[in-house]
Amino acid sequence: MCGIVGYVGPRSALGVVVEGLRRLEYRGYDSAGVAIISDEGAMQTAKKAGRIENLDAELAELTISGSTGMGHTRWATHGAPNDRNAHPHCDVTGRIAVVHNGIIENYAELQAELEQSGVEFSSDTDSETVAHLVAAELAKTAANGGADDLATAVRTICRRLQGAFTLVLLDRDHPDSVVAARRNSPLVLGIGDGEMFLGSDVAAFIEFTKQAVELGQDQLVEITREGYAITDFYGAPVEGKRFTIDWDLSAAEKGGYDYFMLKEIQEQPTAVADTLRSHFVDGKIVLDEQRLDAGVLREVDKVYVVACGTAYHAGLIAKYAIEHWTRIPVEIEFASEFRYRDPVLNRQTLVVAISQSGETADTLEAVRHAKDQRATVLAICNTNGAQIPRESDAVLYTHAGPEIGVAATKTFTAQVSAGLIVGLALAQARGTKYGDEIAAEFRALESMPEHIAKTLEGIEDVRTLAREIADSKAILFLGRHVGYPVAMEGALKLKELAYMHAEGFPAGELKHGPIALVESGLPVVVVMPSPMGRPLLHQKMLSNIAEISARGARTIVIATEGDELAAKHAAHLIEVPAVPTLMSPLVSTIPLQVLAAEIAQARGYDVDKPRNLAKSVTVE
Repeated sequence: MCGIVGYVGPRSALGVVVEGLRRLEYRGYDSAGVAIISDEGAMQTAKKAGRIENLDAELAELTISGSTGMGHTRWATHGAPNDRNAHPHCDVTGRIAVVHNGIIENYAELQAELEQSGVEFSSDTDSETVAHLVAAELAKTAANGGADDLATAVRTICRRLQGAFTLVLLDRDHPDSVVAARRNSPLVLGIGDGEMFLGSDVAAFIEFTKQAVELGQDQLVEITREGYAITDFYGAPVEGKRFTIDWDLSAAEKGGYDYFMLKEIQEQPTAVADTLRSHFVDGKIVLDEQRLDAGVLREVDKVYVVACGTAYHAGLIAKYAIEHWTRIPVEIEFASEFRYRDPVLNRQTLVVAISQSGETADTLEAVRHAKDQRATVLAICNTNGAQIPRESDAVLYTHAGPEIGVAATKTFTAQVSAGLIVGLALAQARGTKYGDEIAAEFRALESMPEHIAKTLEGIEDVRTLAREIADSKAILFLGRHVGYPVAMEGALKLKELAYMHAEGFPAGELKHGPIALVESGLPVVVVMPSPMGRPLLHQKMLSNIAEISARGARTIVIATEGDELAAKHAAHLIEVPAVPTLMSPLVSTIPLQVLAAEIAQARGYDVDKPRNLAKSVTVE
């Protein structure tokens, strides 16, 4: 949620900041604003509700110049999404400007304190309190003869704040620096030649540099043209972890596609191949940054998978694979519920936390709860240096590259691949599969990019079908075994993008209630298991298709090539390559992604920026 950009250097800060905000639009937002310090030391601000285009129109009426500045795209939490509540916010004198991502949980008592001292608020946000608190701290320090130092004042105020926040602040009296702080909310530093950048993620500054620095929990950074200094909230120096961004600007551009999501659907063969690379070395499964030795994995007697949204569906597929390959019981939990129900964890429990951004608030809190209970935590994440992998015992990075479309596509298939790697790693450590069996499974996994590419060759038929059923009021999705999480993912994509009623059900539950929803003309998507891999389930799914067809449903059947029985029962047949059952979601999901995107486009919706959604949910 929210996008933040900061800059100091020789360029026009306004251009850098606004373009950075455009690259962060995928995070979701409902207003945008900028603050630029002019060369004469004036604080210049502009902010508007709605899309960045509204801010552009506002800026066209103004003359704003300067080489130090910041910008923000807001996703409303406190206060309506309007001009008044858009960021940045300033103190009453206009000296201090702040942008904020997150929630300040104790803002009400802080606001009451400020109001008692005579401060009048100009917004309904929790964020504005920070500008006033910092200004008051600077005034108090000056009255006591102390140094006029923004970084020191921000550190003092951060120690009073509760909740999750990334703060970026400007001081018009010190126009050559930007100060930022973070707790439980993302922020990364970009290092240029005579210029420095800040961003909610590296997409904000990828046009200018590939050199970046991770900022840790409860840390503050001050940037100038000459460099940066990182401390904790008590002023102790901290050495940030530098890294090189492994993708370039072209990865964050449409590249000729109508929308980012279609481009990212097409990138899935590469995303899966890159995620698998270097995980089978000298006949052994290897995890990224593996700080878990085989002895720890060998002692695991229970696995919890915690995740939200699409990542939850990837985790459910991991559950099927881990249990099948290792015979270890696996529970899949919504991260938002995990710690509140007091799960039974101990030193023999492995918690697998799946998050694309690595900053998902609910999943982060689940990780912390697991660590408090002495469980071992393995993160699956797509973002280098994010908070969840930093706080986990080990991390398996997916290498899907930047995903600009809000609805997950290539990150989902990368997560599914990573979950299968985890299953094979556990089977190897526990000896539940022989080495040659593990090698055979991994070779099959390595062949999946080719099968995904073949599936993508047939998506034009799916796009045509999508336009035919775009006016439907609802669509149901049915699946069995690993087809069930695929069905749920298909339904979620449709809800996210097309704002339609859509539900995914285990097909065996059809007669226990959902069949009441079936009526003449209703599209029902059926994810068929392979007749070779799961013959019994295949027979049962054929019965399910017959049941819904008899009630007039329009059956859309995803089946493996050559499945003549499925073809006979389908109003619309979508064929995918025949692959091992546990790997089949990597191909059967593809048509459902395309179906949702094309239905949304046919209905006139913005596929890349669905309403009310943010790419990463950084507050509970």
